[in-house]
Amino acid sequence: MITKLAGAGIAAAAVATMSTITVSMPAAMEVAPVPAVSETADVAALLAAARGAPPLICALATRSVGGWGWERFDAPSTPLGMVVTERDREMEVRDLAAADVALLLEGLDAQDPCVRELSVRLLGQQESPAVTSALTTRLTAADPATRAVAALGLGLLDEHASVDPLVRALGDADASVRANAAWALGRIEDRRALQPLVALVRDGQVMVREAAVIALGHLEASEPVETLVRVLQQDESPRVRRAAAWALGQIEARESAAALAAALGKEADARVREMMAWALGEIESADAIGALGAALRRDADERVRETAAWALGQIEDRAANEVLAAAAGNDASSRVRGTAAWALGQINDDNHRAPAGLLRVLTDQSRDARLKAAWSLGQIGDPATTAAIRDAIRTEQDVEVRRALVRALMKSGDRSEQTLNELLSSTDAEVREAVVRGLAGRSSFNPWPWPQPRPRPFP
Repeated sequence: MITKLAGAGIAAAAVATMSTITVSMPAAMEVAPVPAVSETADVAALLAAARGAPPLICALATRSVGGWGWERFDAPSTPLGMVVTERDREMEVRDLAAADVALLLEGLDAQDPCVRELSVRLLGQQESPAVTSALTTRLTAADPATRAVAALGLGLLDEHASVDPLVRALGDADASVRANAAWALGRIEDRRALQPLVALVRDGQVMVREAAVIALGHLEASEPVETLVRVLQQDESPRVRRAAAWALGQIEARESAAALAAALGKEADARVREMMAWALGEIESADAIGALGAALRRDADERVRETAAWALGQIEDRAANEVLAAAAGNDASSRVRGTAAWALGQINDDNHRAPAGLLRVLTDQSRDARLKAAWSLGQIGDPATTAAIRDAIRTEQDVEVRRALVRALMKSGDRSEQTLNELLSSTDAEVREAVVRGLAGRSSFNPWPWPQPRPRPFP
């Protein structure tokens, strides 16, 4: 992730040091996608640090920026040239030579943080007993920074053989070591770590408690639910409370629904409320409809309202129709209007009646909201909506929305000769194709107009 850089960012010293190390890089390093440069990015410092950097270092940095084409298949010609391009196109991961592994192990002890970071990330891809052993040995090193990076590397390796030494590291005097050990145990997902992680949620350091709670969520065990509820209710840190809400949703702990619903109306931090709403959607308890509906109507933060609408769609209970319809038609945020419209299509209503609020979204200024409303109308299949859908088709400019509207029209039962002639005479080939598919009994199109909401707020 590119954040505000301290000093010169990728320091010139780091670049100079790494330029002397010859490493046979794995062909396709897996780097998680990250958001675009945020408002806090120091672009001037980033560009200054990039000048003169070796191509390999620059390639690693540009991977974090993103901007790739078809599933990471890059353009034929890029400023870094074919050496980097060909390396990126090779999808198999090669084992490093023993000499390169030795260099990387030396890199773990370097003073430069860039060297240490690159070294541990590369070592974390090597499924080698020698690497696991070397990192385990470093868990007891005198330098706490070395112990912390060793825990990081063991977590990247995801080796069950590392569980016992990592559990012992949970008692380390250094908070960074304890936090990394908890994180690593969460990645390994071995239940031997369950009780030691439960004990760690009382740690005095926020980052340690947060890491322990997230690790418990990854273990997906029911035993720590009571502990996680207590953390949700009592921990002084919003970060830790947010992690506890996520963990309860990850575990899908139905016994925590009442506590989450009660806390949703009292929590001061918006990001925690957002995660609470997400957790209630994962748990899918109808008992949460009242709390989620209140959040959708009254919460000041649009992320919380949108997630509440998504959660109500996940629960799929008709009792939420009224509050969702109101949000779809009237909320100030287009994101909330669109997700509320989507949620209405998720709910299986045997009466096949579309609320008026959903029809209003067909003329929404947001293309995303219109698409979701059209999809939902197709799911509901209300014959009374066909006139409004026909009017929307005549004015809609977006191709995918038009396809979704035609689908909605066909599924709502309008196959009159006049309607079919009008649609089949359209100058829009996409509309004509959608009609033919509908007449053939195929209600799906390619691409399928399934407007899922945005990814949920994982920690």
